[in-house]
Amino acid sequence: MGRLPFIIAACIFILAFDIYCFKAIIAVFKKWKPGTKKAFGIAYWTYSTLLIIGVFCGIYLNLFLTLRAIILVAFFLTVACKLATLPFLILDDLRRLFIKIFRRNQTGKSATAAQTAPSTTAEPISRSEFLVKAGLAAAAIPLTSLSWGIISGAYDYQVRRVNLILPNLPKAFDGITLGQISDIHSGSFYNKTAVKGGVEMLLGEKPDFIFFTGDLVNNLTNEVRDYQDIFSKVKAPLGVYSSLGNHDYGDYYFGKESSPAKVKNLKDMVEVHKIMGYDLLMNENRRLKVDGEEIGILGIENWGMGRFPKYGKMELAVKNTDDLPVKLLLSHDPSHWRGEVLQKYPQIDAMFSGHTHGMQFGVRLKEYQWSPVQYIYKEWAGLYQEQKQQLYVNVGYGFLGYPGRVGILPEITIFTLKRA
Repeated sequence: MGRLPFIIAACIFILAFDIYCFKAIIAVFKKWKPGTKKAFGIAYWTYSTLLIIGVFCGIYLNLFLTLRAIILVAFFLTVACKLATLPFLILDDLRRLFIKIFRRNQTGKSATAAQTAPSTTAEPISRSEFLVKAGLAAAAIPLTSLSWGIISGAYDYQVRRVNLILPNLPKAFDGITLGQISDIHSGSFYNKTAVKGGVEMLLGEKPDFIFFTGDLVNNLTNEVRDYQDIFSKVKAPLGVYSSLGNHDYGDYYFGKESSPAKVKNLKDMVEVHKIMGYDLLMNENRRLKVDGEEIGILGIENWGMGRFPKYGKMELAVKNTDDLPVKLLLSHDPSHWRGEVLQKYPQIDAMFSGHTHGMQFGVRLKEYQWSPVQYIYKEWAGLYQEQKQQLYVNVGYGFLGYPGRVGILPEITIFTLKRA
């Protein structure tokens, strides 16, 4: 499978990192009794081995959602804590390397003096011990914040209200409401009650129509089976419209090349949208009519920059829409806006995206927002405008990888369409 080499490389890296951390800890805690060291070694390597095996089982076996979630949580917390100690360990190794080089360059009395100088182990706490223990203390920071993000942030759905000004909006649509959710990633969920609560929050807003902008699953269509009944409840008087995201095609499981299994997976994905009552737009459009007036709803398949595939075909999505005064586009990846829409399709009034998740980490206040993802995506959360065209990026309903959120909470967006 296409991702197997990456997984093997990641495991090798983790193993090498484990060896590095283990040796540093053992070197510092020299006063441990042999029995204590042995017990620690057994516990350390048993946990690390089981964790790696668990990750493989979570990927390739049909584990219970709760068990898969426990493995994922343990993996991210462990890696995050070890990464927090890494700068301190490297600093200590560099310090000792420079001392070793310096001593080797000494000659005569200088060398003798250096060799007979009091050992750092005679200090109340050696520099090495201080740095390693400081690294262990630093590990508590990600442990605390990421744990809180899992406990509190993963399902803390936030309703964000946005006035969407569309000057050419027909009078019949003035004041109408639109709901948006994105990036469900049902394969990551482990709390059906919380997920259902988020859907109830969306329905409680009573939007007139709803957009879902892609990534229903992580890799395979069958991931949604345990949550299909919940998301089937997402209904609106004027319909629910959806598009596909980069994760919905099975590329990360089957690879980029087509195969019968991959084709069936995509076919199943289309069927699931139909069963849930979502009008899936794959390079096509719909006319939304209210009191005899119409606007256009366009949807394309995933169109991404760089390594992300370009399945979307805008020339098909805009076909026969020239007479419509307003055109709303569902396109999963926000890079599509700057990569193609702004340049070639000035008739698109507003585009709705997801994809970034806000990296599930950052700060999002009323007047200020920051996340590391902004160094990858220029448009990553909220409303953007360039001349007469607008883009809204929803930071997602679910989560991927890290099973939580810190600062960038799961989002339900409610737009009020206005003429001015």
